[in-house]
Amino acid sequence: MEESVLVNKAEKYLKEISNDSISLENIDDFDDFKSLYFKLDDRLNHLQKLKDDMDAQGYTTPFTSLNRYGTKSVSEVTLDEVGENSRHNQIFRMKANAKKNILDRVKSAIDSHKIALGNLKQFGYVKCDSCYKRYSIEEYKKMDSKCSCGCSSFTFKINKEATHRIEIIPFLPLSGNYMVLMSNFSNYGREALKRVLTILKQERKGVVKTISLVIRFKDENNRLIRKNITLDSEYVSNYEEEVRRIYGPRVRIEALRFHRTKPAIIDDKHARTALAIAYVRYCENIIINIKDDILKRRLSDFKRINTYDNIISEFENQAPDFIDKYDVDAIEAWRKAQINSELQKLNYLDKFGNKKRSLKRDLKIRDNIYRSTFVNIASVLIMWDIFRYYMTTSFNSRRIDLGPFPYIRVELDREQRKVFQTTYTKVIDILNDFTDIKIIPVYEMDLLLYEKFKFEKQIKNSNIKFNHVALGAGLIYENSDIELEEISNAFNINESKIKKEIKNIDHIKNPKSDKSKKFLDLIKK
Repeated sequence: MEESVLVNKAEKYLKEISNDSISLENIDDFDDFKSLYFKLDDRLNHLQKLKDDMDAQGYTTPFTSLNRYGTKSVSEVTLDEVGENSRHNQIFRMKANAKKNILDRVKSAIDSHKIALGNLKQFGYVKCDSCYKRYSIEEYKKMDSKCSCGCSSFTFKINKEATHRIEIIPFLPLSGNYMVLMSNFSNYGREALKRVLTILKQERKGVVKTISLVIRFKDENNRLIRKNITLDSEYVSNYEEEVRRIYGPRVRIEALRFHRTKPAIIDDKHARTALAIAYVRYCENIIINIKDDILKRRLSDFKRINTYDNIISEFENQAPDFIDKYDVDAIEAWRKAQINSELQKLNYLDKFGNKKRSLKRDLKIRDNIYRSTFVNIASVLIMWDIFRYYMTTSFNSRRIDLGPFPYIRVELDREQRKVFQTTYTKVIDILNDFTDIKIIPVYEMDLLLYEKFKFEKQIKNSNIKFNHVALGAGLIYENSDIELEEISNAFNINESKIKKEIKNIDHIKNPKSDKSKKFLDLIKK
């Protein structure tokens, strides 16, 4: 396929995606749920095919062609060739940029679809009406809507215990238009985006990936040879022995360098960006619905603030015909005079032209609500979802399954857990009071995650079947002061299931019988 044809084909397909809006209005209905999942899954397969075609045609390194064209030195280029050489350079650079940009968009669209499918997969499952076997929607599609027992009748169940946030799906950059979406954010939205990306970018302590060495040794002909070599991370503690084994005992190491990798919590740029955009856009939508109720409780005169905003917005983009459009200072002075005149008429200013004290106080309170509360809602929500995901899933399921957070680390180290040290209690209270979202303020979430990862290592080789949602809830109850009822409501799980797992936790951590102690010793080995 020609390069320009492939670019046009990808752009056309992404435009089709952008024109097809996603609705979750009847997502509880199986037909609507199935239709949405199948559509997104088919799209993902098509996008993957486009990416494979682009990789095959060198779209990952589009500027390499510039090394072959128009790279002669100045002394080699005649005067007649200069213009033509420059024109060719420009053409090749434009084509390379087009390849880079379209591949970037396709990668963003792929990760956005993975996030959407991961959330849908967690949201619901089907049960065979004959043998009652349970299938994920992914398995249901692969077996062509027919159970292994031969039955084609299924019941759709919503998995309220699983971690999912399907509400973010319509806000994902499904067409790869992440740059456009980021440019449309409000001021507090841009700040919220930065904070969410900072959370997702949190890197773990550097791990050695490769070792570069400069060595010197004599060959069979007694010639002195200097050589650059690279060893894998497995030789980090015995690189000298490995070098001597390969090049002889008289080899000398002249230079040594360790190359470290620092993987982030979400270890993929496009997945991080897509998640951050979706959560921030979703939270902006929440804020639009709840901000008036919050401000009415906190401000002395809510109507006055709205009137003030209307006056500001009326004149901030106006420019009179009698002022030169390039005279920016004069236009700004005119706007300020008009605004002050309108505010004076409404008695919002004092005799010196300053805002009245009560108005200034309300503006300050509102600004503080935006800066300390609204801007943190997206951070609180994604931190809670990631925390809950780790607490309620097993090590193997995080390693194998496509969950709501593609490319997430299987477990977090101390550096990565630092982002969970802050608890935004006021923000959580607002979400609980004004929305249907259930979050409990868990202090020292980082330590609870550490307890969970440590417990997973303790039960690694056991055959005990745990209810991992109840297990996570039980670990929170055992290591915090939160009431069991609160945890049960936040995790949508019955208290009796949590109590059962609390007993299992106690048996693992504090074995009472000799048989239990021997069993735990075997697990550790």
